[in-house]
Amino acid sequence: MAEKFADIVDREARFPKEAFDELRALRLLGILLPQACGGEERSVSDAAQVCYALGRVCSSTAMIYAMHSANVACVVNHADRHERFEYYLRRIGAEQMLLASSTTEGQNGANVRSSASAIIRDGTRVSLNRDASVVSYGLAADAIVTTARRSQESLPTDQVLALFFKDDYSLSRTVHWDVMGMRGTCSEGFQLEAAGESEQVLSEPYERIHRRTMMPVTHLLWAACWSGIAAGAVARAQGFVRKVARAAKGNLPPGAPLATQASLSLMNLIGVVESAIADYSARAKDDAALDDMAFQTSLNLLKVSASELSISTVMHAFNVCGIAGFRNDSEFSIARPLRDILSSSVMINNHRILANVGASCLVGGVPETISRAR
Repeated sequence: MAEKFADIVDREARFPKEAFDELRALRLLGILLPQACGGEERSVSDAAQVCYALGRVCSSTAMIYAMHSANVACVVNHADRHERFEYYLRRIGAEQMLLASSTTEGQNGANVRSSASAIIRDGTRVSLNRDASVVSYGLAADAIVTTARRSQESLPTDQVLALFFKDDYSLSRTVHWDVMGMRGTCSEGFQLEAAGESEQVLSEPYERIHRRTMMPVTHLLWAACWSGIAAGAVARAQGFVRKVARAAKGNLPPGAPLATQASLSLMNLIGVVESAIADYSARAKDDAALDDMAFQTSLNLLKVSASELSISTVMHAFNVCGIAGFRNDSEFSIARPLRDILSSSVMINNHRILANVGASCLVGGVPETISRAR
């Protein structure tokens, strides 16, 4: 379904409903949930494989799945261990809920470690009024996880993460979504007004949630998604070369050597992502290892390196196909993958990340060996 409706999702900039109906039917929206909560209790590596497969056929579906899975990982890994939150997790699994997130606010742009709006407490109830500048697939989601200041007296960096279900909140659109690529993610802005029970606010500081789950898992799954987009483009380029060679009795088209370059670039990209997933998986149950500065820096830089490698890979594929890749009506068109992959460098701008991790790179120096063994 993701492949069948990919073009119309892109053309109409609409949510890929058909693909997510199928993902629900396959119970893949609960891949990271414990089995006791109606999930599959699989690993981030497994979720990455789904992102990769979806990315090959529909970038928007893959990116939405990646963001949803990162949100699920946050509420599973950092859930308060009480009966009420266990009920929330079971509800997410039973209904195969799609979770969106609101981590950017107002004019803060991608500064997800600062919140202006605060959780307001009134007895056992909480409320939040937030200028949610980007909520991808917000109108299609069944629940939203959102950052906020812990209280009205808290500093902007003293954040918590709250889980609100669809019947807990209202969304009033403030920003529309008319962009080059990733059009089906519907990453619009809203005024978010939410109210719920105090148990819906996780007690663990968001600083730890962000460091140990939100940032690592998001960057890993984004990278898997981008790898899938690149793989889909390379497959089209290889198909183009084969078709031309058959028609020309074995003579290769001018762009054929670039097909090898595209394959090499894709291999490098997959190797980078695979290595990062293995590193995260080895640390996943060790908070100190997750907090390690070198690891944090590497996962931030993964976003930059995966973005740059995926863009160059798709560009190689584009040049293999030439005018056939440039046309929208060609079976070898690279137009949609190219437009979609360009989003990778501006989803939390690469320059922002490079500036933010500059100091830690200087402190960390360079590796003493080429082994990643711990």
